[in-house]
Amino acid sequence: MKILTLFLSLFSFAANSLAEDGFTSLFNGVDLTGWEGDPALWKMEDGLVIGTCTGPDSLGHNTFLIWRGGIVKDFELRATVRVVGDNNSGIQYRSRELPEIAPWVISGYQCDVHPAIEHTGMTYEEKGRGIFGLNGKDVMLDPDGALWLLAEHEPVKVDVSQWNEFTIIARGNHLIHKVNGQVTSELIDHHEKGRALEGLLAIQLHRGNPNSVQIKNLRIKTLTDGKLLPFDPSKLPAEAKKIERPRTRNPQGTGPVLPLTKK
Repeated sequence: MKILTLFLSLFSFAANSLAEDGFTSLFNGVDLTGWEGDPALWKMEDGLVIGTCTGPDSLGHNTFLIWRGGIVKDFELRATVRVVGDNNSGIQYRSRELPEIAPWVISGYQCDVHPAIEHTGMTYEEKGRGIFGLNGKDVMLDPDGALWLLAEHEPVKVDVSQWNEFTIIARGNHLIHKVNGQVTSELIDHHEKGRALEGLLAIQLHRGNPNSVQIKNLRIKTLTDGKLLPFDPSKLPAEAKKIERPRTRNPQGTGPVLPLTKK
Protein backbone atom coordinates (compact mmCIF):
# COMPACT_ATOMS: atom_id res chain seq x y z
CA MET A 1 0.00 0.00 0.00
CA LYS A 2 2.84 2.39 0.84
CA ILE A 3 4.48 1.67 -2.53
CA LEU A 4 1.20 2.32 -4.34
CA THR A 5 0.68 5.56 -2.41
CA LEU A 6 4.23 6.68 -3.24
CA PHE A 7 3.73 5.84 -6.93
CA LEU A 8 0.46 7.78 -7.07
CA SER A 9 2.08 10.73 -5.33
CA LEU A 10 4.99 10.74 -7.79
CA PHE A 11 2.61 10.39 -10.75
CA SER A 12 0.50 13.28 -9.47
CA PHE A 13 3.59 15.43 -8.94
CA ALA A 14 4.89 14.67 -12.47
CA ALA A 15 1.50 15.38 -14.05
CA ASN A 16 1.12 18.65 -12.17
CA SER A 17 4.67 19.70 -13.07
CA LEU A 18 4.03 18.98 -16.75
CA ALA A 19 0.75 20.91 -16.66
CA GLU A 20 2.35 23.88 -14.94
CA ASP A 21 5.45 23.76 -17.14
CA GLY A 22 3.73 23.80 -20.55
CA PHE A 23 7.03 23.63 -22.49
CA THR A 24 7.64 21.43 -25.53
CA SER A 25 11.10 20.14 -26.46
CA LEU A 26 12.23 20.97 -30.00
CA PHE A 27 15.02 18.35 -30.06
CA ASN A 28 14.32 14.62 -30.14
CA GLY A 29 17.74 13.79 -28.67
CA VAL A 30 18.56 11.40 -31.53
CA ASP A 31 18.92 13.38 -34.76
CA LEU A 32 18.08 16.73 -36.36
CA THR A 33 14.60 15.79 -37.55
CA GLY A 34 12.53 18.97 -37.74
CA TRP A 35 15.58 21.17 -38.29
CA GLU A 36 17.46 22.20 -41.43
CA GLY A 37 21.00 23.45 -41.92
CA ASP A 38 24.22 22.61 -43.69
CA PRO A 39 24.73 18.88 -42.89
CA ALA A 40 28.49 19.37 -43.10
CA LEU A 41 28.34 21.78 -40.16
CA TRP A 42 25.57 20.51 -37.85
CA LYS A 43 25.05 17.20 -36.06
CA MET A 44 23.37 15.60 -33.06
CA GLU A 45 25.85 13.80 -30.80
CA ASP A 46 25.24 12.35 -27.33
CA GLY A 47 22.00 14.32 -27.09
CA LEU A 48 23.68 17.62 -27.99
CA VAL A 49 23.14 19.69 -31.12
CA ILE A 50 26.58 20.78 -32.30
CA GLY A 51 27.59 23.25 -34.99
CA THR A 52 31.26 23.60 -35.91
CA CYS A 53 33.21 26.32 -37.72
CA THR A 54 36.80 25.23 -38.40
CA GLY A 55 38.22 28.70 -39.09
CA PRO A 56 38.04 31.99 -41.01
CA ASP A 57 38.19 30.33 -44.43
CA SER A 58 35.47 27.75 -43.80
CA LEU A 59 32.34 29.94 -43.91
CA GLY A 60 31.46 32.78 -46.25
CA HIS A 61 28.58 33.91 -44.03
CA ASN A 62 27.12 33.25 -40.62
CA THR A 63 24.98 30.17 -41.10
CA PHE A 64 22.00 28.79 -39.21
CA LEU A 65 20.21 25.65 -38.15
CA ILE A 66 16.56 26.48 -38.83
CA TRP A 67 13.56 24.95 -37.07
CA ARG A 68 11.04 23.76 -39.68
CA GLY A 69 8.27 22.96 -37.21
CA GLY A 70 6.44 26.26 -37.72
CA ILE A 71 6.49 30.00 -37.21
CA VAL A 72 7.05 31.49 -33.75
CA LYS A 73 5.08 34.51 -32.57
CA ASP A 74 4.46 34.99 -28.83
CA PHE A 75 6.41 32.49 -26.75
CA GLU A 76 8.87 31.73 -23.99
CA LEU A 77 11.93 29.78 -25.06
CA ARG A 78 14.65 28.26 -22.91
CA ALA A 79 17.88 26.75 -24.20
CA THR A 80 21.06 25.60 -22.50
CA VAL A 81 24.03 26.70 -24.61
CA ARG A 82 27.80 26.95 -24.61
CA VAL A 83 30.34 28.18 -27.19
CA VAL A 84 33.77 26.54 -27.27
CA GLY A 85 36.35 28.79 -28.96
CA ASP A 86 36.75 32.57 -29.11
CA ASN A 87 33.60 33.36 -31.03
CA ASN A 88 29.88 33.76 -30.42
CA SER A 89 26.51 32.34 -31.34
CA GLY A 90 22.89 33.36 -30.92
CA ILE A 91 19.28 32.25 -30.93
CA GLN A 92 17.30 33.75 -33.80
CA TYR A 93 13.56 34.30 -33.54
CA ARG A 94 10.81 35.98 -35.56
CA SER A 95 13.36 35.83 -38.35
CA ARG A 96 13.34 35.35 -42.12
CA GLU A 97 15.59 33.60 -44.62
CA LEU A 98 17.80 35.44 -47.12
CA PRO A 99 18.26 32.87 -49.92
CA GLU A 100 19.59 35.58 -52.21
CA ILE A 101 22.73 35.65 -50.02
CA ALA A 102 23.14 31.92 -49.41
CA PRO A 103 21.20 28.92 -48.11
CA TRP A 104 20.52 28.95 -44.37
CA VAL A 105 21.25 32.67 -43.95
CA ILE A 106 18.88 34.44 -41.55
CA SER A 107 17.87 38.00 -40.68
CA GLY A 108 15.95 38.92 -37.54
CA TYR A 109 15.93 39.27 -33.79
CA GLN A 110 18.73 37.52 -31.93
CA CYS A 111 19.57 36.76 -28.33
CA ASP A 112 23.38 36.80 -28.36
CA VAL A 113 25.52 34.09 -26.79
CA HIS A 114 28.70 36.13 -26.70
CA PRO A 115 31.84 35.99 -24.52
CA ALA A 116 32.13 39.80 -24.29
CA ILE A 117 29.99 40.67 -21.26
CA GLU A 118 28.36 43.72 -22.85
CA HIS A 119 27.03 41.48 -25.63
CA THR A 120 25.93 38.50 -23.53
CA GLY A 121 22.16 38.14 -23.92
CA MET A 122 21.84 41.49 -25.68
CA THR A 123 18.98 42.37 -28.04
CA TYR A 124 20.18 42.50 -31.61
CA GLU A 125 18.94 42.16 -35.19
CA GLU A 126 21.10 40.01 -37.47
CA LYS A 127 21.55 41.54 -40.92
CA GLY A 128 19.06 44.25 -40.01
CA ARG A 129 18.89 47.18 -37.62
CA GLY A 130 21.91 46.07 -35.58
CA ILE A 131 22.41 46.25 -31.82
CA PHE A 132 19.57 47.58 -29.67
CA GLY A 133 20.23 46.89 -25.99
CA LEU A 134 23.55 45.76 -24.57
CA ASN A 135 23.65 43.50 -21.51
CA GLY A 136 22.37 45.68 -18.64
CA LYS A 137 20.34 48.05 -20.86
CA ASP A 138 16.56 48.19 -21.29
CA VAL A 139 15.68 50.08 -24.45
CA MET A 140 12.88 51.19 -26.74
CA LEU A 141 12.62 51.93 -30.45
CA ASP A 142 10.14 54.74 -31.12
CA PRO A 143 7.86 54.81 -34.21
CA ASP A 144 10.62 56.55 -36.21
CA GLY A 145 13.19 53.91 -35.29
CA ALA A 146 15.13 56.14 -32.87
CA LEU A 147 16.63 54.27 -29.91
CA TRP A 148 15.86 55.23 -26.30
CA LEU A 149 17.55 54.04 -23.11
CA LEU A 150 14.82 53.39 -20.54
CA ALA A 151 16.76 51.85 -17.66
CA GLU A 152 20.12 50.36 -16.70
CA HIS A 153 21.08 47.55 -14.36
CA GLU A 154 24.14 45.48 -13.51
CA PRO A 155 25.16 43.32 -16.50
CA VAL A 156 24.76 39.58 -16.04
CA LYS A 157 28.25 38.06 -16.02
CA VAL A 158 28.73 34.49 -17.23
CA ASP A 159 31.32 32.37 -18.98
CA VAL A 160 29.71 31.30 -22.25
CA SER A 161 32.19 28.43 -22.64
CA GLN A 162 30.27 26.82 -19.77
CA TRP A 163 26.63 25.71 -19.87
CA ASN A 164 24.18 28.59 -19.31
CA GLU A 165 20.42 28.78 -19.76
CA PHE A 166 19.26 31.49 -22.16
CA THR A 167 15.62 32.58 -22.05
CA ILE A 168 13.66 34.60 -24.59
CA ILE A 169 10.19 35.95 -23.80
CA ALA A 170 8.39 37.55 -26.74
CA ARG A 171 5.00 39.15 -26.19
CA GLY A 172 3.75 41.48 -28.90
CA ASN A 173 6.41 44.17 -29.30
CA HIS A 174 7.99 43.51 -25.89
CA LEU A 175 11.07 41.26 -25.92
CA ILE A 176 12.93 40.06 -22.82
CA HIS A 177 16.26 38.20 -22.73
CA LYS A 178 17.56 36.38 -19.65
CA VAL A 179 20.65 34.35 -18.78
CA ASN A 180 20.34 31.90 -15.90
CA GLY A 181 17.08 33.56 -14.89
CA GLN A 182 18.50 37.09 -14.74
CA VAL A 183 17.33 39.75 -17.20
CA THR A 184 20.10 40.90 -19.52
CA SER A 185 18.12 43.23 -21.81
CA GLU A 186 14.58 44.26 -22.68
CA LEU A 187 13.35 45.84 -25.91
CA ILE A 188 10.04 47.52 -26.66
CA ASP A 189 9.84 47.84 -30.43
CA HIS A 190 7.45 50.54 -31.65
CA HIS A 191 9.20 50.76 -35.03
CA GLU A 192 6.42 49.27 -37.14
CA LYS A 193 8.37 49.40 -40.42
CA GLY A 194 11.30 47.43 -39.00
CA ARG A 195 9.89 45.09 -36.39
CA ALA A 196 8.64 41.54 -36.82
CA LEU A 197 5.81 39.97 -34.86
CA GLU A 198 6.39 36.43 -36.12
CA GLY A 199 8.94 34.41 -38.05
CA LEU A 200 11.49 31.62 -37.98
CA LEU A 201 13.45 30.16 -35.09
CA ALA A 202 17.10 29.27 -35.68
CA ILE A 203 20.52 28.78 -34.08
CA GLN A 204 23.57 30.68 -35.31
CA LEU A 205 26.98 29.30 -36.23
CA HIS A 206 29.30 32.31 -36.49
CA ARG A 207 31.94 32.55 -39.18
CA GLY A 208 35.56 33.44 -38.34
CA ASN A 209 37.47 32.08 -35.37
CA PRO A 210 37.24 28.29 -34.92
CA ASN A 211 34.34 27.51 -32.63
CA SER A 212 31.72 24.99 -31.68
CA VAL A 213 28.24 25.97 -30.53
CA GLN A 214 26.51 23.29 -28.47
CA ILE A 215 22.85 23.29 -27.45
CA LYS A 216 20.67 21.09 -25.27
CA ASN A 217 17.30 21.32 -23.51
CA LEU A 218 15.78 23.69 -26.06
CA ARG A 219 12.13 24.06 -25.08
CA ILE A 220 9.35 26.43 -26.07
CA LYS A 221 5.97 27.42 -24.68
CA THR A 222 3.39 29.32 -26.71
CA LEU A 223 2.05 32.45 -24.99
CA THR A 224 -1.49 33.68 -25.57
CA ASP A 225 -1.38 36.97 -23.68
CA GLY A 226 0.82 38.89 -26.13
CA LYS A 227 -0.31 42.35 -27.17
CA LEU A 228 1.20 45.44 -28.75
CA LEU A 229 2.26 48.02 -26.21
CA PRO A 230 1.23 51.49 -27.46
CA PHE A 231 3.75 54.31 -27.81
CA ASP A 232 2.95 57.05 -25.31
CA PRO A 233 5.71 59.67 -24.86
CA SER A 234 3.98 61.01 -21.76
CA LYS A 235 4.60 57.70 -19.96
CA LEU A 236 8.33 57.47 -20.62
CA PRO A 237 10.45 57.18 -17.44
CA ALA A 238 11.88 60.51 -16.29
CA GLU A 239 15.40 59.20 -16.86
CA ALA A 240 14.67 57.99 -20.42
CA LYS A 241 16.97 59.45 -23.05
CA LYS A 242 17.55 59.08 -26.77
CA ILE A 243 20.86 57.34 -27.55
CA GLU A 244 22.96 56.38 -30.55
CA ARG A 245 22.83 52.80 -31.77
CA PRO A 246 25.55 50.83 -29.89
CA ARG A 247 28.55 49.60 -31.83
CA THR A 248 30.91 46.76 -31.06
CA ARG A 249 34.63 46.28 -30.69
CA ASN A 250 34.07 42.54 -30.44
CA PRO A 251 32.37 41.35 -33.64
CA GLN A 252 33.28 37.72 -32.92
CA GLY A 253 34.76 36.93 -29.54
CA THR A 254 36.96 38.89 -27.18
CA GLY A 255 40.15 38.75 -29.20
CA PRO A 256 41.35 39.15 -32.81
CA VAL A 257 40.29 36.91 -35.65
CA LEU A 258 42.61 33.92 -35.57
CA PRO A 259 44.08 32.21 -38.64
CA LEU A 260 42.99 28.68 -39.40
CA THR A 261 45.36 26.20 -37.75
CA LYS A 262 46.05 23.22 -39.97
CA LYS A 263 46.61 19.91 -38.26
